[in-house]
Amino acid sequence: MSEFGGMEELLGDFLMESTDLLSDVDNKLVELEKRPEDKALLNDIFRGFHTIKGGAGFLNVIPMVNLCHRTENLFDKLRNGEMHITSEVMDVILDATGIVRDMFSTLGQGLMPGDADARVLAALDAALAGQPVTAEAPAEPAPAAPAPAAAPTPAGNGPDWNQLYQAVAPASAAPAAAPAAAPAAAAPAPAAQPPAVAKPAPKPAPAKTGGGPAASGPQENTIRIDTVRLDMVLNLSGEIGLTKNRLTTLRTEILQGNRDTNTLRSLDEAISQLDLLVGDLQNAVMKTRMQPIGRLFQKYPRLARDLARQLGKEVELVLSGEETELDKTMIEDLNDPLVHLVRNAVDHGIESPEERIAAGKKPQALVQLTAEQVGDHILIEITDDGKGMNPDALRRKAIEKGLIDQETANTLDEKQCLQLIFLPGFSTKDQISSVSGRGVGMDVVRTNIQKLNGRIDISSAAGEGTRISISLPLTLAILPVLVVRACNQPFAVPLAMVREIITIDGSAIQEVSGKPTIVVRDEILPLKTLASLLSWEPTQKPYFGVLMQSAEKSFILAIDSFVGRDDVVIKPLQNIRPKGVAGATLSGDGSVVLVLDMEDLLASSESNNTQARTTDMIAT
Repeated sequence: MSEFGGMEELLGDFLMESTDLLSDVDNKLVELEKRPEDKALLNDIFRGFHTIKGGAGFLNVIPMVNLCHRTENLFDKLRNGEMHITSEVMDVILDATGIVRDMFSTLGQGLMPGDADARVLAALDAALAGQPVTAEAPAEPAPAAPAPAAAPTPAGNGPDWNQLYQAVAPASAAPAAAPAAAPAAAAPAPAAQPPAVAKPAPKPAPAKTGGGPAASGPQENTIRIDTVRLDMVLNLSGEIGLTKNRLTTLRTEILQGNRDTNTLRSLDEAISQLDLLVGDLQNAVMKTRMQPIGRLFQKYPRLARDLARQLGKEVELVLSGEETELDKTMIEDLNDPLVHLVRNAVDHGIESPEERIAAGKKPQALVQLTAEQVGDHILIEITDDGKGMNPDALRRKAIEKGLIDQETANTLDEKQCLQLIFLPGFSTKDQISSVSGRGVGMDVVRTNIQKLNGRIDISSAAGEGTRISISLPLTLAILPVLVVRACNQPFAVPLAMVREIITIDGSAIQEVSGKPTIVVRDEILPLKTLASLLSWEPTQKPYFGVLMQSAEKSFILAIDSFVGRDDVVIKPLQNIRPKGVAGATLSGDGSVVLVLDMEDLLASSESNNTQARTTDMIAT
């Protein structure tokens, strides 16, 4: 039950505006620490905090008003030159803004927050009195808990295709060649639950620093849209209505027997017009979901500052491309991966000031977070000028931790060695700390990026720094796919993974370590048939191969034929989610086409016998 009866709408407006204001205040505080003499910057911070206090006072949130008032008094002394900014004073101020953010989280649940941490209030009072500040160093914000992986299928060996086809197609549509073992593996399972969402971390105890800007909370269910974009949607809707009326008139004429050349030409023109208008409307609606990525980036300067101070390092985080737009849902899902990457850059990548000076570098390190649109994708890069990574050292560390064997390690090139940091359990730290060392960071990053149909790549030079690149589609609402056929069934694979289509010549297939491969332009690529990945018996010899590139490997997917490229809207399957299936869509003729999750499908175990039978069949 809300404690703000009748004022929920005002409370929502206050939280939306004040959350943005507080993020802006946090960033400007980090800048103020670098430029303590910038009075204009200090005045901007004061005004932002005063606005938050005014809104809290209107809603009668007394604990927040009291905290903001004390902090304002500190800003006032700084403005008047009665105090000077030090790292200790800035720690206390950022502690106060962190608690204000925690109070926002409590208000978002319709509850009145309690009084602020007494130690932070005492530290504010001590700073105001000119006494030494004794507040603890800022606690490094805890990363949001990663969303748990989807529950495995009961059989564990592959997708439950029989159950799937019973759900989305008539019984007669199930392929006769489905493996006999599938029904046993597909014992009736409880209805699949929607993908689990990570619960927000519990509110920290008052004795600790507030949640900080990177702490995840409940996802926002509102969005700010430029009225120009809404006007465009409205105009297009009106034009579609006029075209619909025209089609209705033409339909009536045709039903009455009027099928002369002019009527048919008018029908063709009306349909073409409708096609253009629907495409424009689709693009306009997609733009209403686009938000500047700067709303996400603005959380990280304070994160980098607090962590660097905790580790005794000097780091400057530089942002660029904040105006780049991305789908709102993707921005929310990007927060956890970017938190990990910024933390890793500061913790793992950046050396201590003493080490940097000894290496001939400036004591202050530079971390850059950039975003730009490249074609129909967004490219996000995190770059640091730290110590970089040594591929041979990564290889040795992976062997020490038992993640790979010596034989596998000997086959890895430098780029593949860098990809080892994405293995679960891999960490370059020998000792576990509150910041890192458990090996549960980068594998979560890669998994979350792949869930967004994105790719992550890494490049590094020892002594020079590291660059991590993330490529993402502009939106997840519409997915470009390549429609292929296997065992007389259509499937769709993400076009972002497709490099090219080749013909398969049986004489070109060679076995390497017992697995079929094909050499394409001096590159040895493993051959995987779609039928075998689905645990089906191939019904014919595959004639085509799709050269696909996943996050860290390339392979050739053997198929019977392909239909062509298409843009589809993915619909989730109700009460069932077989492994390797992202969802379903409808083709132009109304048939169901399954959209494959290739990363998930490749992760499922394949039987060596099935692969061997496939190799024999292709070679014959």
